[in-house]
Amino acid sequence: MVDLTANWKVAAIATDTPREAAIRSTPLSIGSVAEATGLPAKTIRYYESIGLVGPARRTGGNYRLYDERDVTTLRFVERARRLGFSLKEVAELLTLWRDRRRASADVRRLAEAQIRRVDARLSELQEMRRSLQHLMERCHGDERPDCPILEELAGQREG
Repeated sequence: MVDLTANWKVAAIATDTPREAAIRSTPLSIGSVAEATGLPAKTIRYYESIGLVGPARRTGGNYRLYDERDVTTLRFVERARRLGFSLKEVAELLTLWRDRRRASADVRRLAEAQIRRVDARLSELQEMRRSLQHLMERCHGDERPDCPILEELAGQREG
């Protein structure tokens, strides 16, 4: 489990006008945040529980309230997840994103490692495709009951 609660604090944006600050501080329900980010409410609560997003403020009725910074953070997390980064790596990326004194080399190191994993997965998928293509070419695909694909899956044939 990733715990980033100590790293959650983000400095307020000093350049906000009073109107921008008011908009930024407008509380959003979890449903609104889910709609804005495309993430299910359950996922948002999970990310909060592991510290990827800070603890939500609560209403008197104990409903969660988020702000625009939370939405921005959740969008960041979702984009990183879509690129295949693990939750631990997303936590590292968030820490680097929030640290204005970071070295871009640290971010690049994470991206390079992810590219190596993607390349390895692509190689696996290409091999899988070659195997399937080979089996499909041996299958007549007609009315006959014999099927090299099924025989291979059953281990009755050497591929």
